[in-house]
Amino acid sequence: MQRKSVKVAKRVAFGAVSAVLLFSSINMDVLAKEATGLPSAGIDYFLSSNATSVKNLKDEEDAKKASTSETKDNQNDVGALTSALPTATATATASPTATAGIPFENAATQQEKAEEKVIEETVIATTTKTVSQMDRKLEAKREEEGFKSLVIAKVNDYVNVRSIPSEEGEILGKLYDKSVGEFISEEDGWYEITSGSVTGYVKAEYCVTGEDAVELAKKVGTRIATVTTTTLKVREEPSLDATVLGLVPIDDQLLVTEELDGWVKVNIEEGDGYVSLDYVTLSTEFVKAESKEEEAARLAKEEAERKAAQEAAAKAAREASSKSSSNNESYEAPVFATGGGSALGQSVADFACQFVGNPYVWGGTSLTNGADCSGFVMSVYQNFGVNLPHSSSADRNVGSAVNGIENAQPGDIVCYSGHVAIYIGNGQIVHASTAKTGIIISNATYRSILSVRRIF
Repeated sequence: MQRKSVKVAKRVAFGAVSAVLLFSSINMDVLAKEATGLPSAGIDYFLSSNATSVKNLKDEEDAKKASTSETKDNQNDVGALTSALPTATATATASPTATAGIPFENAATQQEKAEEKVIEETVIATTTKTVSQMDRKLEAKREEEGFKSLVIAKVNDYVNVRSIPSEEGEILGKLYDKSVGEFISEEDGWYEITSGSVTGYVKAEYCVTGEDAVELAKKVGTRIATVTTTTLKVREEPSLDATVLGLVPIDDQLLVTEELDGWVKVNIEEGDGYVSLDYVTLSTEFVKAESKEEEAARLAKEEAERKAAQEAAAKAAREASSKSSSNNESYEAPVFATGGGSALGQSVADFACQFVGNPYVWGGTSLTNGADCSGFVMSVYQNFGVNLPHSSSADRNVGSAVNGIENAQPGDIVCYSGHVAIYIGNGQIVHASTAKTGIIISNATYRSILSVRRIF
């Protein structure tokens, strides 16, 4: 009976030791498989099915420590049962690694170091370029979904925004053609919208919304890249190793013609080029509704600015000769036409044209020694007593708006993506183009026009 008990005890002990060995072997295999399936630096933010994340690695490390502790406890329990067994049996509990001459603790340490290195690489990968790329993709998707809630006017001029869903309602403002509002509700063939400072109703037959608004929004909205670095390099190809096509100053706004992975294609005076999304912010510009009060205030402001510009021009006419000599500029003083409006604008155009052939200089404002595009426009108007910003994007907000190049008058400012010029009549402009061409005369429609502004 005693022999039978000893045999049973030996079988139990042997079985326990075998289980421990099997568990350790499986655990090592799992660790090996996990190590080979870890992501490396540069992986996409969204992980594949056989990849892992920093959180997964942390959880697995905690689980491994817990299982190691549990294994040690099991080994202690088994040790109590096997203390009377032959030495050969105890030897069998050594790990395969130990029998190869490598201590188990060293192998575990190496494994932990390898995992720490992978964790560090994964953190770097997921907090730099890959994260920003996915954020941009998600933001673009959210923006497109938002287009479905837009109400876009499709009319010749504008549609009235009324106080109630009826033609008897009070006119609160105007939603101009291709202007947009946010959909609120629909009632009896009318859309309730909010646009700018105006909230009211527009006739549904003159607008589109929902799925139909998505594609139209992409056409009527102006996709703009605003420069966020001091001097942005526009390159010939979407690569940091590509040749630099041109330079653009901070806060300038460029027309986006195509969006790529990490880059956008933009239009500048030197041609189409590419800029990294790391140095610009993207936005879609829409024209909003204008309330009656805003329209009245805008018209009054534009008229006041126009009169102020004309008075400044008259004053500049009296000081023209002394002003040019004090600036050491060798050119003819501007000839000021009597009257205002288009006559003064023609004087501006005539004055600007005498500098054709002079050089283009980045950041320059000299009409003779060199100016860039906005420096040229600024300096021309400065001779007429008008102070304008040295920025092509800021020029889009000076003076009063002109409805299209077909309604432009000589002296009007024509704004492009990252560029600005002066209209001289007959469909032409004068502008400081590039370092290669200098100040030249071109067709006004040689590029897409963003806006036309009038000073006088």
